[in-house]
Amino acid sequence: MYDVQHIEDTLIVRPEGEFDVHTAPVFRQDVEHSLEATRARKLIVSLKSVSFIDSSGLGVLLGRHRRMVELGGRMAIVSVPARIRPMLELSGLFKVIPLFDSEKKALERM
Repeated sequence: MYDVQHIEDTLIVRPEGEFDVHTAPVFRQDVEHSLEATRARKLIVSLKSVSFIDSSGLGVLLGRHRRMVELGGRMAIVSVPARIRPMLELSGLFKVIPLFDSEKKALERM
């Protein structure tokens, strides 16, 4: 489950609960559809309400980053909870995708 908001050229997606092998493929497909429909060039993914993330979720995040680069756009991750932050840091995700404390800061800086 997740919430999607479109603001100008930015798509903000807020997944909830577990972001894993069961939910990641649907997320990927729906975000891709939303990007095509809105023609957004910036993607912000808020992980504030994510309780768990596995390699499938990480793969989808990296894949969406790659897609944004292909489209000439940018992506950011925001509001990472302490319980999943170590896994994201160990994966090296923040070396590829910028991290911001809030959606507001990401919107201001992107």
